[in-house]
Amino acid sequence: MKNELISCIIPTYNRAYCLKRAIDSVLAQSDDNLELIVVDDGSTDETAEVLATYQDRPGVKILSQANRGVSAARNFGAEHAKGEWLAFLDSDDEWLPEKLSLQRRIWESSAELLWVHGEEIWVRQGKRVNPKKIHRKSGGDIFERSLKLCLVSPSAVVLRSELYAQYGGFDESFTVCEDYDLWLRLSNEHEVGFCETPVVIKYGGHEDQLSSRYKAMDHWRLRSLLQLLETNGLSPERQNKVLEEFLRKAEILLTGYKKHNREQDRQQVSNMVKRALKYQHSSEESL
Repeated sequence: MKNELISCIIPTYNRAYCLKRAIDSVLAQSDDNLELIVVDDGSTDETAEVLATYQDRPGVKILSQANRGVSAARNFGAEHAKGEWLAFLDSDDEWLPEKLSLQRRIWESSAELLWVHGEEIWVRQGKRVNPKKIHRKSGGDIFERSLKLCLVSPSAVVLRSELYAQYGGFDESFTVCEDYDLWLRLSNEHEVGFCETPVVIKYGGHEDQLSSRYKAMDHWRLRSLLQLLETNGLSPERQNKVLEEFLRKAEILLTGYKKHNREQDRQQVSNMVKRALKYQHSSEESL
């Protein structure tokens, strides 16, 4: 079997303090059939100085763009990738040395697998923590479980370049939850492989983490669920499941927005609910 090239993409913005750790974890991979693409998304700290030390390393490509967000940075890196497979690493995370080797074995053992993710080690403010049961990772058909929350980390996934292109990559209009959105679209049509051995250390609790800066994450998940309903790519059963989860999330958001007098946000969600409810009767009639 052909030893296919893996393009590893690190998007980064003002993370000079941890970027070296991420880069070095890619260069330390036991699977060395890879290229590394680092995309500087308009950093204003010492990121350029950190990247300059890697500029002449074989197999390392440094790109830069005006600040457009993590999705645009990942997509920009993918446009310049030569590999048959893409792997992403957030600049505040760290791959374990066998990450790519373990995942390569999984996809090579099953020609049908077009994407693979893996187990994670979580570290919060310097201490290892255990994920809750709801965060449990798995392979196969993960679509329905993924409706509630994102079960695949960008730092833990590898996928076919053609698959990524087919789905248009990450939606650059999403400020957060862009990973939730892409994985839902993928998992609706493709089962995912899973490596039970941890492949990445995910660090959390720092101030520049997007999930720390944006509290109403379900507002963005509603957008993703509504887009799924409106693209008509769901089976009748899944359409029901998506609508059910959409309405559950919307009710929670509407209650919170009303309590905190956030009328503009409340109106936006109300309008989204009206659009989603158009699919209620057609969904019920098709069962």
